[in-house]
Order: sequence, then C-alpha cells, then structure tokens
Amino acid sequence: MSDIPDDCARDDEPPADGQFVYDLDSDCTLEDVEENKPYIGRVNGVVDYGVFVDLSDHVAGLVHESNLRGEYEVDDELIVELDTVRENGDVSFRELDLAEYSVVEADSDDYAVAADLEDAVGESVRLEGLVSQIKQTGGPTVFQVRDESGVVACAAFEEAGVRAYPGIELDDPVRVTGRVETREGAIQVEVDDIEALDDAAAADVHERVAAAIEERATPHEVEPLVEWPAFEPLREDLRTVARRLRRTVLEGRPIRVRHHADGDGLCASVPVQLALERFVESVYADGDAARHLLKRLPSKAPFYEMEDVTRDLNHALEDRSRHGQKLPLLLMLDNGSTEEDTPAYRNLAHYDIPIVVVDHHHPDPEAVGELVEEHVNPYLHGEDYRITTGMLCVELARMIDPSITEEVRHVPAVAGLSDRSEADAMTDYVALAADEGYDEDDLRDIGEALDYATFWLKYSAGRELIEDVLNVDCDDRERHERLVDFLASRAERDVDRQLDAAMAHTEHERLDNGAHLYRIDVENYAHRFTYPAPGKTTGEIHDRKVEETGDPVITIGYGPDFAVLRSDGVRLDIPEMVAELTEEVEGGGVSGGGHLVVGSTKFVSGMREEVLDALVEKMADAEIDEDLHSSATAIDPSD
Repeated sequence: MSDIPDDCARDDEPPADGQFVYDLDSDCTLEDVEENKPYIGRVNGVVDYGVFVDLSDHVAGLVHESNLRGEYEVDDELIVELDTVRENGDVSFRELDLAEYSVVEADSDDYAVAADLEDAVGESVRLEGLVSQIKQTGGPTVFQVRDESGVVACAAFEEAGVRAYPGIELDDPVRVTGRVETREGAIQVEVDDIEALDDAAAADVHERVAAAIEERATPHEVEPLVEWPAFEPLREDLRTVARRLRRTVLEGRPIRVRHHADGDGLCASVPVQLALERFVESVYADGDAARHLLKRLPSKAPFYEMEDVTRDLNHALEDRSRHGQKLPLLLMLDNGSTEEDTPAYRNLAHYDIPIVVVDHHHPDPEAVGELVEEHVNPYLHGEDYRITTGMLCVELARMIDPSITEEVRHVPAVAGLSDRSEADAMTDYVALAADEGYDEDDLRDIGEALDYATFWLKYSAGRELIEDVLNVDCDDRERHERLVDFLASRAERDVDRQLDAAMAHTEHERLDNGAHLYRIDVENYAHRFTYPAPGKTTGEIHDRKVEETGDPVITIGYGPDFAVLRSDGVRLDIPEMVAELTEEVEGGGVSGGGHLVVGSTKFVSGMREEVLDALVEKMADAEIDEDLHSSATAIDPSD
C-alpha cells in the first residue's frame, strides 16, 4: 500500500518506507473508506459476538468475533479494514495484525456541492457553506445552506418541533455531514452533524462563496429587442439592478415586488417575476424556493402607501420570526419615485430593508435619493414617461434570465399602448408584436383585459390569471385569446355603461390658450365601486373628447378630495403644477404627481373649489404642444 485514499488529504507526510495506517478525521464518511486499506478503529461497544468500532463520527461498524485477533474493551484501539457493506447500510470490518506501521491523519476534502446532489441521492456527503435560512418545522429544523454552486435544504432532527443545533445562526459558515434524500420531489440532506467553522476554515468558505456570488450575479449580455437611442443611457442602470437582484437571490434574501396596478405595472412586474423565478430554480435545490423567496403585489395608489408598507413590513417580520428568513429587498416597479413614497421608505429604513426602484413617473430625486439603493428612471437621463416601465422591465428581465425572451417579445407594445406612450419606438414594438401574431387591436385588448382583471383582483396578485391574460408563461394560446376576448368585451361594455351615465354631466369651457377643458364630477355622476374606476372613467371621457374635437384637450375627473388629470396636446407638467399648488393653496393639503400629460392630485375636501380653480388657471397658461397630441404620434399599422 503506497497511496493515501484519493478523497482524503494527508496532514503529515509519512516515511518513505513501512506500512501506512489511516486515522480518519471526525468528518470522514463511508465514502472515504476504501477496501484493502487499514484504518484505526476505536471500540465503542463490546457484545458476545464481537466489538463495535468507530472510524470517525460518521463511520462505525461491527468486527465479528470470527474476524477478531484479540480481546478489547471500550475505548481500545485496533487496526481494521473494510469487510462488507450491506444493502441496509450496516458495515462490518475485520481486524488486521500489523507489526510496524506509520499513522497518517486523514482529513476528508471530498466535499459535495449543492448543484451536484441530485446525482448523490442515497449517499453520505459533506458540504460547506453559509447558512441563509433557519426554519423550525413541527418536526426537524431545516437549515438552508448556500455554497459556491447553489442552496440546499439540510434537515436536522433533535426532537419534534425542537430547534436542532441552537448554536448555529444565520450567515454562519458551517460544515454539514449527512445523507442525500428526496423529500416531496426536492433534494434534501438528512443531517448527521453540523459544525460551525472558525478561523481559516470559515474564512475559506466566506471567500469561496463570495467569489461564486460575484461571478454568478453578473447579468447576461443581451441585445435590446429594438434599437432605440433614447433607451441606451438606461441600459447600464438596468444592468446594475439585474446584478443586484441576482445577488439578492444568491444571498438567500427574499424579494418583495410592488407595482402599480395597471397595464404598464403588470407588463413590468410579470416578466421580472418570471425571470427571477427561473433564476431561483437554477440556484436552489428546493422546488418551492421561488414561492418562499418571491412575492408580487399590486399597489392601487400611484405611490407606496403606509397601508401597503405596514402590510409588507408585518409579513416580512413574521416570515423572519416563523421561517427564519432574512428581511426582504423591496423592488418598486412603475411606482416609487416621488416624495409621497418617502414616509413608507423611512418606515422600512428602521429595519435596513434595501429599496430598488424602476419607474417612469416624474421623480423627486432629492426626496427619494438617500432612501433607495438603485433608481432607474428615464427622467434622470433627460428622457420622459414615453419610455414606460414595462419597456424597461422586459429588458431587465432578459438580463436576469434571457430564456424568457420569446415569451415577452409582445409585452413592451402592450405596455406602451396601455400607458398611451408616444415614444418613437412604439412602431418598432408594435411590429415586433406583429411578428408574434398580435395586431394593434389585439394588443389594446390585452391591455383592457389586464385593467379589467386587476380591478376585480383588487389587492391580490392573481398570478395565473394575469399570466394567461398577458400570455407570459401561459401554456395555452387559445385559452389566452378566449380569455382576453371575454375580459376586454366585458370591460368595453362596462365603460360604455359608465359613459352613458357620465357624458351628459361633463362640463366644457375653452381656456385662454385655446385648449378644451372638460370637467366631470365622478363622485356624483358616475357609478361607484364598479369598473371603470374614477381614473379610468376620466381617461375614457378624455379619449372620446380628443377624438371628437381633434384639438388640444384637458380633462379633469374629480371627487370630494381628489382629481384625476389628463391632457392631449398641452404641456401641463402635472408634477410641477401639484408642487406649486402645495405652496400656493394654503390649507389645501395638496399632494400628487404623475407625468407631463397624466396625473392625479389629492386635497382636503373643504378646499376642493379653491384647488380646482387654481389648477385650471395654471392649465390656461400651459403651452400648446403639437408633439404631445395623440394624432402626432399615432401608429400607422402599415409601417
């Protein structure tokens, strides 16, 4: 015998001559024991038919009396070699009689990695990594352990519902020894032992995992779906966000996605959710990991309300307490850029919850800048709302996981039409969707169906329904088409009913700048608590008046303490107007925001007339801008 076992590392070089006997490290398993090689065994029990010996903490077996050469007591040492390994896992050894030998201490360096465990089911393995989650179930304690290749669940049992290895904490570097099994279709290590590492071993694990995360967090290089110079300055910002999101998954931190509850918000959030889920599946052995790590929820308001943040924070703290999860990263999509978001952000700051924003609404960078870690917004690069969040997030999703590309090629066109984008690239996006079998009417119907479904879903994400409507990760194109036709038809019917009641109560005046102003009291002259909501009702009235007049049009839909604003062919700069009203109307309690041509404002009900009068004065002074007229940017289907 002249070699140390291939999967064990020698601590001390033995002499060139003489017999080697191997003293296994406590972490060695049966995988490290080879036939016809001698090992030191320590007696742990004496019975009538032989003795039981330990070769390590994980290797033990019987030396039958027929294979013994002497008599032994507990804690005596003897030299043995492997005899048999039975199908049930029982191991037997036979004693060797060696006159002279040299002892070699052997540490196992045959460490498995999480990504390869599917091929090791039924085998004993060792792996090293960082603890990313500790979940106490009614049975075992489940440690999610992250190494350089992925994340695997390691189940340790003390007794039912009792925390195993209480000294092990989140982010500890550990060495796990156990047997690979499948539980409910997922790979899991049944733990024999977990050891917290320190000093050089801990530093090595940290270094290996950090290097792997850094490499794997790198987003994919993808060509944009359409060539669009206005989009180019935003690509590096999106790459930074893609890297941050991939890193968050690799670090075992959950991601909570909040998005505006409209067509553009859904076109932004659904592709990103799908891309992240597929990335999670490539990292985690647990098939349910995506469900635990990713949550997508709509926000009805055009900002992050205290109600929403309180719910999110409460759920996050409960998940940390009950399931051992880290606190999440908040990803704001098609929302989150304004001063109105800052109270919610400051609430999250008490718990150091990171915030990432991808949005196209007019931002308040001075207000939100210090509260968010990444902020992607076309206004920050001299562009505007015409680059919709859905357009941005389709590219973001492709950077996270380019495999979704074929499923989302039509989505930017849906986003643009839903949000009335007048971008130069809309013609190219519509043509791209046409290649996938969608004409412009189809795309508009998808947008209407999304709005209609979202209205009735209220605060629910409606995962499967929304994916079928958008035809992303949908397995039945015909069902998608039937569903969209049904929902869009219902939406059209309900809009017609609403406008039949409301149009007669629309007030009209001609402003000094030549624009038509239409006002409608949606609280008293439109159906409440049904589709369409006040914002949608105002938008539909506005669209009809634009088509009817062919001139610049402004429409205000108001209630007791709010107003929804739409304009066409008039450069309103609604965020600036709202900011001015906040200062000028004393006691008005004015807040709000939006784009140049779409927005909303809130105020105290007792000051409604003063706020609306001041708002109309500003509208009368606004510049007429033909570039903002819908007829100037209409999409020609023949292009």
